[in-house]
Amino acid sequence: MSQQTASRGGVLWALLITGVAGFMAALDNLVVTTALPSIREDLGGALHDLEWTVSAYTLTFAVLLMSGAALGDRFGRRRLFVAGLVVFTAASAAAALAPGIDSLIAARAVQGVGAAVMMPLTLTLLTAAVPAEKRGMAYGIWGAVNGLAVASGPLIGGTLTEHISWQWIFWLNVPLGIALIPLARLRLKESYGAGTPLDIPGTVLASGGLFGIVYGLVRGPVDGWTGAPVLIALTAGTVLLAAFVTHGIRARNPMLPMRLFRSRAFAGINAAGLLMFLGMFGSIFLLSQYMQGVLGYSPTEAGLRMLPWTAMPMVVAPIAGILSDRIGGRPIVAAGLFFQAAGLGYLAAVATADASYASQLPGLVLGGIGMALYFAPASALVMASVSEKEQGIASGANNALREVGGALGIAIMSSVFTAQGGYESPQAFVDGLRPALVVGAAVVALAAVAALAIPRRPRTAPAEPAEVPEPAPVLETAAR
Repeated sequence: MSQQTASRGGVLWALLITGVAGFMAALDNLVVTTALPSIREDLGGALHDLEWTVSAYTLTFAVLLMSGAALGDRFGRRRLFVAGLVVFTAASAAAALAPGIDSLIAARAVQGVGAAVMMPLTLTLLTAAVPAEKRGMAYGIWGAVNGLAVASGPLIGGTLTEHISWQWIFWLNVPLGIALIPLARLRLKESYGAGTPLDIPGTVLASGGLFGIVYGLVRGPVDGWTGAPVLIALTAGTVLLAAFVTHGIRARNPMLPMRLFRSRAFAGINAAGLLMFLGMFGSIFLLSQYMQGVLGYSPTEAGLRMLPWTAMPMVVAPIAGILSDRIGGRPIVAAGLFFQAAGLGYLAAVATADASYASQLPGLVLGGIGMALYFAPASALVMASVSEKEQGIASGANNALREVGGALGIAIMSSVFTAQGGYESPQAFVDGLRPALVVGAAVVALAAVAALAIPRRPRTAPAEPAEVPEPAPVLETAAR
C-alpha cells in the first residue's frame, strides 16, 4: 500500500514538475506578442527587429531540441533537465534586464537554448514516471498545460505589460525556475537512453539552413525579394536543409534519423504538427496586434477577448486525452485541425476595421476547441510511433518541427501581411491581415489532411540496424 502511495506521489510530482517546466518553455513562444508596442517604445527597433524577439527564441529552440534530447539520453535526463532549467532561468533574467533591442534578442536566443534542453526531456521523464495504462491521461494533462501556455501567451504578456511592465513577462520565469530546480533533483528519477554520440554536423546543417530560410523570409519585405542578401539567404538555407536530410539518411547516428519517417504514423503526426504551428503562430502574432492596433483594445483587453480560444485547452484537452486511449488519437487530432482551420477562415471573413467582438467570437471558439483537440492526442501518437528507446529523439524531433513551423509561420504570414497591407492605417492592417489568415487556415487544413494519413493502428518506425548499448538499468526500473 505504501509502495502504491509512493508511486502515485511520484506520478503527481512528475506531472507538476514537467507541466510547469513545459508551461514556461511554451509560454515564451508568444508571450512577447502583446508587449511588442511597449518594447518598441522603450527599446526602439524596426518591425523586423521586433519579429526577431519572437524568432530568435523559436529558432534556437527548434534547432537544438533534438540535441537536447540526445544530451539527456547520454548524460542523464534529469541532470540535463536541471541544466536546461538553470540556463532558461538565467536568460529570462537577462532578457528582463536588457538595455537595448539587440541585447534582448540575444537573451531570447539563449532562452531558446535552455528551453531546447529542458522541453524534450519533460515527456521522457513523464513517460518514465507514469504506468503505461495511464499515459494517455497524463499526456492529456501535459498537452492541456502546454496548449494553454501557447495560447495564453498574449493574455499573460498583455496583462503584465499593462499593469506592471513588459520586463515582467520575463521576470515571471525566475521564481518558477528557482523553485523547480531543487524539486527536479529531489523528486524525479534519473534515467538514460541508448547513449548515442552527439551529431555536431547535423546540428550545424540544421541551424544554418533554418536561419537562412527564416532570415530570408523576414528580410524579404524589407530588402525586396530579388535583393542579393535575401536570395543568398534563401538559397543557402535550402541547400543546407537538403544536406541535412541527406546527412540524416547516410550518417551512422544522425540527430534526426530519416528512417523514422518511413513510419506513416511518425511522418503524419510530424507533418501535421509543423503545419499546425505554422498556421497558428502566424495567426496569433497578427491577431494580437489587430486587436490592439486596429480595434483599440488595451493589451489586457485584447488578451481577455481571446479567452474563448485560450481557455479551451484546459477544458477539452484532458477529455481528448482520455478519448484517445479509447478510440485512438488519429480522428481526434484530425477533427481538431479541421476545427482550427474553420476558425481561422471565419476570422478572416469577419475581420474589418471596426469589427465587433461578437462577430469574432465563433471563430475564436472554433480555434480554441481545435487547438485543445490537437495537443493531447498528438503527444501520445508521437510516443506510440517509435520504440521506447527512441522516444527521447522522437519527442525532440516532434517539438523541433513544431517550433520550426512556428518560426516559419511568423515569417511567412508577416510577409503575406506586408505584401497586401501594412501599419499605415486600420484599413491597411485589415487588408494585410485577411489574406494572411486565409493562408493560415489553408495550412492548418493541410495539417488535418496529414493527420488523416496516420494509420488507425500506428506502427513503430524500423529499428536502428546498428548495434547500440543497452540502456542503463536505472532506465529499465524507472520506465516500469
